[in-house]
Amino acid sequence: MAADRISPLLLLLFLAAVSAAASARLLQPGPSSEKVNLALYYESLCQGSSGFIVDSLHELVEDDEMINIVDLELVPYGNAQIDQDGTVVCQHGEWECKLNKVEACAIDALPGVKGQFSFIFCVEDLVNKGQYTEWEQCLSSVEVDPEPITNCYSGQRGDELIALNAAKTGALKPPHEFVPWVTVKEEPLYYKFEDYIEYVCKAYKGPNRPAKCSQHASHKSTPRNEGSSDLKACPRQEA
Repeated sequence: MAADRISPLLLLLFLAAVSAAASARLLQPGPSSEKVNLALYYESLCQGSSGFIVDSLHELVEDDEMINIVDLELVPYGNAQIDQDGTVVCQHGEWECKLNKVEACAIDALPGVKGQFSFIFCVEDLVNKGQYTEWEQCLSSVEVDPEPITNCYSGQRGDELIALNAAKTGALKPPHEFVPWVTVKEEPLYYKFEDYIEYVCKAYKGPNRPAKCSQHASHKSTPRNEGSSDLKACPRQEA
């Protein structure tokens, strides 16, 4: 299942980043804007992750009013693990490691959240169709410059991004239990992640509330029992 190997230096940087990320949570000052932090921790070949991105998250990104009230953070890594020798082992095998890195590079290289999301949406839509080995067609279909992404993917920058995403995921408090793992203002939604828009709207205290917030306020969300979701989440596996 191993797909990539991180150099010993990067492994040390990863361990340092885990500590730094955890410390940053304690030292972080109050919010400097009224935007709501919305974070998605996911892995590329998890059915629940791809389904959430393609069938749900696009609803926010494509709504200009909604995307303007959030700071959206996408963290492709999920339930992967790093062995002592620096080998990254992904839950769904080598291709998942490849696509996690491709998507991390797109987030790093492309300007603007909408451009980043368009590429990730394209890749995850191919995942849903079982055609993810053809991910390179997304480089042309969403009209992005492929060079920054491919250079990142084939170079050290891609490994650095995976180490960083591993650190971010490892610093989650409480630790993630499955993916997709969605947080609003750093608070996990657990199995209510499909109701993320409702939680974003509740957290937003700024002016010019999006129309979608009013729509969600007038419709009660579907009650969800613990461990219940319409999407198939991928549980975290202990090392």
